[in-house]
Amino acid sequence: MAIGQCRDVENGGTNSLEDLEQPFIKQEKKIDADYEDGSTGSIGMVLLSTFVAVCGSFEFGSCVGYSAPTQSAIREDLNLSLAQFSMFGSILTIGAMLGAITSGRIADFLGRKGAMSMSATFCITGWLAIYFSEGALSLDIGRFLTGYGIGVFSYVIPIFIAEIAPKNLRGGLTTLNQLMIVTGSSVSFVIGTIISWRTLAMTGILPCIVLLVGLWFVPESPRWLAKIGREKEFQVALQRLRGKYADISDETAEIKEYIVTLQSLPKSRVLDLFQSKYIRSVIIGFGLMVFQQFGGINGIGFYASQTFEEAGISSKIGTIAYACVQVPITVVGAMLIDRSGRRPLIMVSATGTFLGCFLAGTSFFLKEYGLLLNWVPTIAVSGVLIYIAFFSIGMGAVPWVIMSEIFPIHVKGAAGSLVVLVNWLGAWGVSYAYNFLMSWSSSRTYYMYSGFSLLTILFVAKLVPETKGKTLEEIQACINSDSNSDRREEDILN
Repeated sequence: MAIGQCRDVENGGTNSLEDLEQPFIKQEKKIDADYEDGSTGSIGMVLLSTFVAVCGSFEFGSCVGYSAPTQSAIREDLNLSLAQFSMFGSILTIGAMLGAITSGRIADFLGRKGAMSMSATFCITGWLAIYFSEGALSLDIGRFLTGYGIGVFSYVIPIFIAEIAPKNLRGGLTTLNQLMIVTGSSVSFVIGTIISWRTLAMTGILPCIVLLVGLWFVPESPRWLAKIGREKEFQVALQRLRGKYADISDETAEIKEYIVTLQSLPKSRVLDLFQSKYIRSVIIGFGLMVFQQFGGINGIGFYASQTFEEAGISSKIGTIAYACVQVPITVVGAMLIDRSGRRPLIMVSATGTFLGCFLAGTSFFLKEYGLLLNWVPTIAVSGVLIYIAFFSIGMGAVPWVIMSEIFPIHVKGAAGSLVVLVNWLGAWGVSYAYNFLMSWSSSRTYYMYSGFSLLTILFVAKLVPETKGKTLEEIQACINSDSNSDRREEDILN
């Protein structure tokens, strides 16, 4: 799963970066440098804090990428059936779903650093359970624990980065979250082809150790400290992040004003989302997450090596090629998202995933009927690589960006929880069913995925507004005006 979301600091819901940049009242107060424990502070502290946090993103990718290069070896060593390995691969998403649902309360109770430490501990425990596994049960327990850990990471890392970064760096630093997820997945794909599955499990512990050690040297989120009333620590943390001699009085006042504003908003419930004024946003958010998952990304990604073997090519070569495509294309997508706009990027991405799945499906069709057998491996690997390239450029991150922009701020908490639940449920369904579908018919499985890509294009063209360069208020006005236009057309037809 592509995880690029940013969640509401106070309510545990999804939030956009723009929501952290609202105007605030001013307060002329500067802290005493004596509180800084000798730290000079600078932009370097922001960069160090970000590096420590995205170790968790790298861990996220390592967990997601683990099953692809290890499928054959684990099944052979532990005598697992297809159903048992499918459960092992997909149970990660069950744990991640529970982690994501509970992450808001955990991050508010323990703090951002506390939540990351807890997540790293879950992941380490999970990897150790996998390493020492002698059967399916311990494998599943370990995979579930790593899933829970990355589910919490998926919330707290983008939130932590958004809360510590200055406005002019916030966008660039938050994109590192998605980039490091893809990098972690790619590294697992590559090194998993040359080391054993048990050794690969132990390498998954390394990012967690770096994160746990690094957290001792970076400050807590100033916004979280301000929210719970730790005034002195809030100002010390902010001063360390901005520099020893920086004037933080304006930003201090802004943060306090923002927290007061959020706390004054009415609390939303899930049922409130189904009111007529929110229903279009709900349809857009749900639709994007359903199409993102049912395009097949978690099935194709989790079991890539097996797919390449069925196509008649070396799983190692195919897996390494898959890994090498992801990282540079994700960088390109991050550069294009604020230049090309959300709608064009996601429609081009869906067009590419359609082409990739269609080619892969055609290769399996030719293999089933004994046609052009010399071309089958080339067509298959081309299709899968085209798919992952175009998915990485848009379908991976853009749905999360749009989702963070289309809901009014006072319902973001409930909306974010519900949309994340839908996404992880879809991820579980696709990853669990993939091997069974491939046993049924490889060609039809990929043709089905290509059909969902076509439906994605139609859905975006018809319902999804362009949010590039618009304030949250302008986006809401656009969505509401479209809803009113649809209702007027229905009244005329009736």
